[in-house]
Amino acid sequence: MKILVTGCAGFIGANFCEYILDNYPSDVVIGVDCISYAANIDALEGLKNRENFRFYKENICDVYAIDMIFSAEKPDVVINFAAESHVDNSISDASVFVKTNVLGTQVLLDASMKYGVGRFHQVSTDEVYGDLHIGSDKSFDENAMLNPSSPYSASKAAADLLAMSYMRTHGLPVSISRSSNNYGKYQHTEKLIPMTIKRILSGEPVPLYGDGSNVRDWLYVMDNCSAIDTIVRKGKCEIYNIGADNPISNIELVKKIMTHLGMPNGEITFVEDRKGHDKMYSINSAKIRDLGWCCVADFDTELRDTVEWYKARVKKEID
Repeated sequence: MKILVTGCAGFIGANFCEYILDNYPSDVVIGVDCISYAANIDALEGLKNRENFRFYKENICDVYAIDMIFSAEKPDVVINFAAESHVDNSISDASVFVKTNVLGTQVLLDASMKYGVGRFHQVSTDEVYGDLHIGSDKSFDENAMLNPSSPYSASKAAADLLAMSYMRTHGLPVSISRSSNNYGKYQHTEKLIPMTIKRILSGEPVPLYGDGSNVRDWLYVMDNCSAIDTIVRKGKCEIYNIGADNPISNIELVKKIMTHLGMPNGEITFVEDRKGHDKMYSINSAKIRDLGWCCVADFDTELRDTVEWYKARVKKEID
């Protein structure tokens, strides 16, 4: 199988490329990434050493570049990880989120139509459903109403709807995955877990929005990768939620990281809450479990290993 992966130097995209190359040595992975500020160059260099990996430094919004890649490679499957994803940045300037997340997806959909791609998979987020009150016993299934709170999640919801419209109107085979918060290696330090590790090791206080009570479901990135792979190979052209059923508040998570670093009394600073800050996410993942997928990661074990991975790299920066 020839798989075109956009956002291949990003957090989840890089891990997904590694997952496919490790588990399917006969597959060919074509990576596309514009190498934005959030790209992980170390991850990309490691991928470039693989015999069955090819890389194109291009922006998914560039119609001519994308057409050239599709024409040359003729992929069987397209998996779109490429996205602007930092909520704070979307609040200060939504324009790049609309361009990359919506118009970029449209460019990929058009190319997939033109070159007869067998499956277009859109990587989305549970944030498109909006939030729940903390303590709620409800969860969102794949039929839940879309109710995004931020320009970021609104742009992802728009991309989902656009992809679904191409399936309805043009018959393009489309699947969508909506996962909960991911953790693992290669994530940019603007995100909560690596930011917390870097702050603690640098002797700085960890800033938390509001009172830190916001709840997220944390999914190990390799579990997400295996889930997406399962959907593409075994799933229907439908929407699938991917969750870990592992809810934890932001403040509890930060304290766990501090304990792993041997600094349980590290300083936390509570800052003015984010505008429109979602309180709690909870999704029902029963549908994908019916495909035989399940989380295999133990949260505390993988969190500890993740902390150690970032710790080694942050220490090099500090030293």
